[in-house]
Amino acid sequence: MDSFFELSPDSILDSVEKSLQETMPGARSTGRSLALNSLENRVYDIELESGEHVVTKFYRPGRWSEAQLLEEHSFLKRLLEAEIPVVAPLLLTGGKTLLQNEVGIYFTVFPKVRGRILDELEKEKLQTLGRYVARIHAVGKNFPSKARLELNVESWGYLPLDFLLENQSIDLTWESRYVNVVETILERIAPMLESFPAQLVHGDCHLGNTLWHGESPFFLDFDDAMVAPPVQDIWMIVRGRGEEADRDRRILLEAYETMQPFDWESLELIEPLRALRLIHYTAWIAKRWKDPSFPRAFPDFGTARYWEQEIRELEEILALLP
Repeated sequence: MDSFFELSPDSILDSVEKSLQETMPGARSTGRSLALNSLENRVYDIELESGEHVVTKFYRPGRWSEAQLLEEHSFLKRLLEAEIPVVAPLLLTGGKTLLQNEVGIYFTVFPKVRGRILDELEKEKLQTLGRYVARIHAVGKNFPSKARLELNVESWGYLPLDFLLENQSIDLTWESRYVNVVETILERIAPMLESFPAQLVHGDCHLGNTLWHGESPFFLDFDDAMVAPPVQDIWMIVRGRGEEADRDRRILLEAYETMQPFDWESLELIEPLRALRLIHYTAWIAKRWKDPSFPRAFPDFGTARYWEQEIRELEEILALLP
C-alpha cells in the first residue's frame, strides 16, 4: 500500500507512455499532469505531445479483484456498443484495458472527455438523463454479472458495522445508540430489499459523475458498478426529500419509461438505500484512515459531533420507514 501512497509523477507517466505504444505508437507525454479529485484511486489528466489528453486511473490495491475490474470494463464496452455516452477505457499493450505497473498496481487509461458538472438540472436535462439511465439499465439487465458486488444489508450494513466495532471507530459515548439504530434499520429493510429484483447498475450515479457537453451527458466512473435495484441510480441523481425532489424524480422517471418500464413501487427503497449508503460511507472512511488524504478530507470524522450527526440522520430515516 505504501507504493500506492507514494506513486510519483515520473512512474505514472512512464507506465502510461509504455501502455500506449501499441495503439498510439510514439505517444509521449509533455510531462504535464494534473491530479484529479479522487480519494479512492489515483487519477491524473496527462497531456501528450500530440496535443491530446488522456486520463489514467491507478486503482487502490486490495479494493477490487482483477475479475471485478475487467467486468467493469466489459460493461462499459457493452454500453458504448449500445451508443450510450460513457467513457470507456482505451486498448493498451496486448489489446488489454487493464495493466499493472512495475510494483503490481492495476491501472487503465481513458480518453479525456470535456464538459461541465451541473449541480442542478432543469426539466429537459432531467428528461435526457432519465432516457439514458433507462438505456444503461436495459443493458445492465441483460449483462451476466459474476464478479461485481451486490448491494444488500449484509455487504452494505452488517459488515461495515462489524468493521466499525472491531476497530473501535465509534465514539464510546455514542456507540450503543449508533449500533441500536443501525441494527433496527437493517432488520426493517432486509425484507424490503429482497422483494425487488436487482441487476447491474451504475451504482454511484450522482450528478458529479455526469459530465455535460452542451445538451448531452457523459456518464463517468463506473468504479462502483454493482448489482442492485434500478432505483439505486434514480435516488442518487435526485437525492433530496419533499415536493421538489418528488417532482424531479417524476420528470426523470416519466422520461425513463419512454425507453423501458420502471417499477414505481421500488421508490419505497429510497430511504433504505440512503441508510445503507450512510453506514457504508462511514465504514469506508474508517477503513481508509491510514491514507494521508483522508484525515485532511474528513477532519471531523470520529469526533462526538460526527457520531451525533450520523445518528440523527439515521434516526430520521428510521422514522420515515414504512
